[in-house]
Amino acid sequence: MFDIQEELKKLPQKPGVYLMKDENGHVIYVGKAVNLKNRVRQYFQSSRNQTVKTRSMVPNIKEFEYIVTDSEMEALLLECNLIKKHHPYYNILLKDDKTYPYIKVTVQEPFPRIFITRRMTKDKAKYYGPFTDVLAMKETVETLHKLFPIRKCKKVFPRDIGRERPCLNHHIGQCIAPCSGNVPEEVYQGYIKDAMDFLEGKHEGILKKMEQEMLEAAENMEFEKAASLRDKIRSIKSVAERQKMSNTGLGDADVIAFVRAFEECLVQVFFIRSGKMTGRENFTLTAFEEQSRAEILTAFVKQFYSGTAYIPKEIILQEALVEEEAELIAAYLSERRGSKVTLTVPVKGEKHKLVELAHKNAMLIFEQFGEKLKREEQRTKGAMEELRQALGLPGELKRVEAYDISNTQGFESVGSMVVFEDGRSKNSDYRKFKIKTVVGPNDYASMKEVITRRLNHALKEKTEGKISSFTRLPDLILMDGGKTQVHAAEEVLQAFGMDIPVCGMVKDDKHRTRGLLFHEEEIHIPLTSEGFKLVTRIQDEVHRFAITYHRKLRDERNLHSVLDDIKGIGQVRRKALMHHFGSIEKIAEAEVADLLEVEGMTIPAAEQVYLFFHQEELQKG
Repeated sequence: MFDIQEELKKLPQKPGVYLMKDENGHVIYVGKAVNLKNRVRQYFQSSRNQTVKTRSMVPNIKEFEYIVTDSEMEALLLECNLIKKHHPYYNILLKDDKTYPYIKVTVQEPFPRIFITRRMTKDKAKYYGPFTDVLAMKETVETLHKLFPIRKCKKVFPRDIGRERPCLNHHIGQCIAPCSGNVPEEVYQGYIKDAMDFLEGKHEGILKKMEQEMLEAAENMEFEKAASLRDKIRSIKSVAERQKMSNTGLGDADVIAFVRAFEECLVQVFFIRSGKMTGRENFTLTAFEEQSRAEILTAFVKQFYSGTAYIPKEIILQEALVEEEAELIAAYLSERRGSKVTLTVPVKGEKHKLVELAHKNAMLIFEQFGEKLKREEQRTKGAMEELRQALGLPGELKRVEAYDISNTQGFESVGSMVVFEDGRSKNSDYRKFKIKTVVGPNDYASMKEVITRRLNHALKEKTEGKISSFTRLPDLILMDGGKTQVHAAEEVLQAFGMDIPVCGMVKDDKHRTRGLLFHEEEIHIPLTSEGFKLVTRIQDEVHRFAITYHRKLRDERNLHSVLDDIKGIGQVRRKALMHHFGSIEKIAEAEVADLLEVEGMTIPAAEQVYLFFHQEELQKG
């Protein structure tokens, strides 16, 4: 079990991001900290000064993990990206992309501008962000315009050159007025390059250049110019302390570093998508002591990218692969991606800093979470191996798919599919099925339809040469039910000519997992084993997923039967009403004035809603 008090002692006094998890391993909160040790420990101290949200969350925290970063700003941006990825319950207010602005540089123009925007489009401009500290971002842009005489206007060049006199910004020394037609494009582009270097954190070159100019101005007794340069240097140093962009300029890339001790190795992979660090993953390897680091890294790259569905454009490595295999691996990855994949081993610059950061995190996790990783591997991969042995299956058991049918309260049937790989739930591969060919509650026929549609989809994608979560078939199928459901799946598999083992997850009289039905016999797995706990998790998850989808469809039908019968209320207003009031009952109780507060509502529409729910009262009156 995860011992929170022991793990709190291991927290580093460094900036980073922490992820709080519940008993099922789901991320329920993501936060950032200047000092991870101090911040995370606060959650588990006296609740006297805690907010209601924190007091509600803490009892649900069963474990946590963290990622060390170089600065607080980087932690802030990584926190934002992780919230978008995990959608934690207690971070619900932070998951909207529109909340976070960008700094845009219109490099596609002859005389570019630098400004703040909340829209990121494919217009060949350069974007920095997203920023969560809006005040700091505004200060950065204001500082840029003070440091470099670049334009703020929205004039279109060369169309507007010479049409008007230069504006006030030119007369106060904050723009060199390219609109006058007297500024060479290469001179202006030089200022833009310095500004972009500043945004990308390359302050050293700018500082050296300005310091040299300041000294020359002082020697020439141009004291006003020297003082102005001195103030600019101070501004750069001040902003540089707080400024850090998540836009690495890498596009899509993976950063890989690892540590080893004797036979144990831990690999850390940072995932960068669209220039932003979106998260990380840890992997453990066992290697003989005599094997070189290059051999270990080469083995990992081959195994990892042979099983993953996505290959990035660039893979940034801590060190070179085995020379004899590097070229072949690069060619293989390029073929899988469909375009060139570059393997890079940086020795300096931003990429090298990312590798060092990955290595730093790998070292911390290896030192402080070694025992946890072993327990986690036993809970996941070890549980899969126990399950494989209990069923007597040959080969490796890696991917398990589980299915359930829900048709409660006489409402239409739905099917659900959940996926577990290496003992962990793979939410991105979950699928929902609305039963189309079966009328009424018929689990046998409904299950046949679900399995048939799933396999047809896989065959279609293979024929078309596509690769997705449906393409790969499972090593084992689990059905939430007994013989009826198992026979339905086996019949479909036989029709497709596929040999995939199928088990039924049976429950006892108290609706708790009891064992597995395999080849018409019930297989009993020790209740305390990790294999049995895994089966229980899978059964609970597939049932939860089916019920959630079924409830959603019921709610949509109930919503449709009421609001869609009101004249003037379409899909947009219906959603706005429900978002504003939260329930049909509260809408029915609302006055016309209350209804008009809803976005998009007009007086006639509000009157129609009020009339619909109060028709009987009005008639009696």
